[in-house]
Amino acid sequence: MSAPTTRPRRVAPAPRALHAQKTRMRLCTLLLLCISLGATAAPREARVPGGVAYVTLAPADAAPAPQARFAGAPVLVTRRNGAWQALVGLPLDLPAGEHRLEVLTPSGTQAVAFTVRDKRYPEQRITLKNQGMVTLAPDDAARAEREIEEIRALKRHWQAAPGQAPDLDFVRPADGRLSGRFGLRRVFNGEPRAPHVGLDIAVGRGTPVKSAAAGTVLATGDYFFNGKTVFVDHGQGLLSMYCHLERIDVRPGERLARAQALGRSGASGRASGPHLHWSVILNGAMVDPELFLAPPP
Repeated sequence: MSAPTTRPRRVAPAPRALHAQKTRMRLCTLLLLCISLGATAAPREARVPGGVAYVTLAPADAAPAPQARFAGAPVLVTRRNGAWQALVGLPLDLPAGEHRLEVLTPSGTQAVAFTVRDKRYPEQRITLKNQGMVTLAPDDAARAEREIEEIRALKRHWQAAPGQAPDLDFVRPADGRLSGRFGLRRVFNGEPRAPHVGLDIAVGRGTPVKSAAAGTVLATGDYFFNGKTVFVDHGQGLLSMYCHLERIDVRPGERLARAQALGRSGASGRASGPHLHWSVILNGAMVDPELFLAPPP
């Protein structure tokens, strides 16, 4: 008579081993999520004033690449999702509704329509100790107006960068709390002013500020409102701007890698305290920098 068959008894994992197993599974899931986000997160589409729109122009194998213009300005064109697509910056004052992109191809010019929806941004009230930064003296007003025109010209800068696609993989230029979101309708000392066209990052004085993506220093300056400022050209009308710096460590024409330091944070210009004001400009439009960053997990 044969001996009875016995099945191996399952032993439940110890609580510590079970916890370690669950932790590994969570880390693997988070890693896969990060990989997925890294492939598609920057920039994200938001067809609202202050956002960006992807508009399909032609199949990815079309040659040469199509060109496009929006409101008379050339726009960035890139290969994405099996097609040539225009990445269009949408100004904050752009009305909701249907808009048209002018597309230039070897066979001629055509209009491609896309729709922009409305968005209401919240209000932010700021108190400045220096009332002269709110109600400007005549000399300060004249200086500010000259500088505004200079910055407008920089915003329209276009560099095609043949054979080199713009770096769209942005990183946060400083580590700190987001203290002022894009698009806020600002009120200084009780007086309404222009909306906030950047992202404020609360950092202490002297914190390193990094270039959000690879590019070339377009210009530097010390402005009445923006303080010490660096403009970086990433190609095809995509620019980034870093304001209120205490120190600038780069020169115009200098090539920067992604996350390379360009200066130190401060409170120069019109600022209620040390912080970094970071703006992203696309085909001349100030757009929400958060769209160029991977969303938090």
